[in-house]
Amino acid sequence: MLENLLALFVTAIVLALVPGPDNLFVLTHSALHGRRTGWYATLGFCTGLIVHTAAVSLGVAALFQASEVAFNLLKVIGAVYLFYLAWRFLQRSNSSIPLQEQPNLTPWLIYQRGIIMNVTNPKVSLFFLALLPQFTLPEGGPMALQMISFGIVFILATLIVFGGIAELAGIISPWLKRSNSAQRVMHRVAAAIFCLLALKLLLAERI
Repeated sequence: MLENLLALFVTAIVLALVPGPDNLFVLTHSALHGRRTGWYATLGFCTGLIVHTAAVSLGVAALFQASEVAFNLLKVIGAVYLFYLAWRFLQRSNSSIPLQEQPNLTPWLIYQRGIIMNVTNPKVSLFFLALLPQFTLPEGGPMALQMISFGIVFILATLIVFGGIAELAGIISPWLKRSNSAQRVMHRVAAAIFCLLALKLLLAERI
């Protein structure tokens, strides 16, 4: 069982490093608003992973695998939210107010955004549904408890990787805050990335 947990932990570390909506969100917000903001986003994503772990453990994720309507509905909601975030980035970049004087995002808002982004991505639940059972053992006890244990390991790996991204991106935050032009570029790049990620989600197919 310990070997399986370690194997899943290494797998989760690698997957958390692959560019996607979540780690790019942490990267851009840490760079623009400081490492603490990145940590709030990270905690939001980890909370979302708790929801996905519970969904897989309870069998809810199987609904998205079996029902095309449910899958498409959730992915449209997720894509719309990503488009909304892209619009917010673009809006801030075009504001006539100096960027350093614009109101900072509150920790609670960033935390909420992290949860919403993660929960409204049905690919995460389907990914958990496809990945986690591969690490289960017949002698490992109840399947649901094994799934919960694996989910905790995955969340821990995500916390480590995303926290590292927040810390590293936070290093350039003071420089960005002193440069309006650099912040505008960063906001526009982030807006473009989130538009592309929204389109990718819309085109996603069930596993």
